[in-house]
Amino acid sequence: MTRPKRGWLFAGIVACLAIGGYFLWQILKPGSLPDGIAGGNGRIEAVEIDIATRSAGRIREILANEGDFVTAGQVIAVMDTDQLNAQRREAEAQLQRAIIAVETAKSQVTQREAEEQAAKAVIAQREAEFDAAQKKLQRTEQLADRGNASEQTRDDDRARAQGARAAVGAAKAQSAASAAAISAARSQVVAAEASIVAAQATIERIEADLADATLKAPRAGRVQYRVAQPGEVLSAGGRVLNLVDLGDVYMTFFLPTEQAGRVPLGAEARIVLDAVPRYVIPATISLVADVAQFTPKTVETAQERQKLMFRLKARISPELLQRYIQQVKTGLPGMAYVRYDDKVEWPARLQAGLVK
Repeated sequence: MTRPKRGWLFAGIVACLAIGGYFLWQILKPGSLPDGIAGGNGRIEAVEIDIATRSAGRIREILANEGDFVTAGQVIAVMDTDQLNAQRREAEAQLQRAIIAVETAKSQVTQREAEEQAAKAVIAQREAEFDAAQKKLQRTEQLADRGNASEQTRDDDRARAQGARAAVGAAKAQSAASAAAISAARSQVVAAEASIVAAQATIERIEADLADATLKAPRAGRVQYRVAQPGEVLSAGGRVLNLVDLGDVYMTFFLPTEQAGRVPLGAEARIVLDAVPRYVIPATISLVADVAQFTPKTVETAQERQKLMFRLKARISPELLQRYIQQVKTGLPGMAYVRYDDKVEWPARLQAGLVK
């Protein structure tokens, strides 16, 4: 083959490769998506959870390091509880004191009731003595009127009757005092029982604080940051760890008005990460923002309204995340594609490599 023919052949091959590459680029670029499918770039995100203290205290131990996977309910940090334990012992002693006070108050009630019964018996005795003194005074007066009894005897019997009347009044007063003492003793019982309830509530509060001193993971996830270290003293609400909930992973991306307005909630989506472009991750649209992220400062003409961008969220199913939990990473950039027309088929490049 002559040299000119070789040159023409080489030029033809280069031209074919260039044309083929151009058409391939046209097929693969986002702008070449068929009508009914839209795409936008974004990053993989996940729900972050701060593990914080409920009350002020010193960190005794942290049982998880950055990057560790933790399960729901796993103990990941422990706070110092020496002071809380001392408070609980004090509250338990107060509870015992209140129980003893209730028993003492009840015995006082019993004693006062017995005194009241005795006072009532004295009243009956004094009333009988008064009745006898009254009858004797009446007989003495009759005898004195007929001259059969002296005036001295009449005066003595009258004085005895008045003394008996006074004794009845004193006995009744003693009975009333006993009744008042019973009421006071019963009030002491109520106060002592209230002290028991207060002491029990204090113990329950301290036990709740002790339970909160053991920090547990509320969900399964991965430790992203250790915000504090053992030995540090934190205020109430101080952060100890930051977890990433790997059961709630999504990609946030933006679409213009024309496309975002046609995307329904629950629409089928696909995610392609820059790090692993050969894999296509299925997802579902869980959010279409009802407020535009970019709004023109001037009056919104028909042309300006096309510049409005709406935020969408493509959420990966928790079941799929659980199967590949060790490979889940947040912060990775990529592309999210959404199909807002079910009649349109996904392009081949978004069908091949679909993760299942």
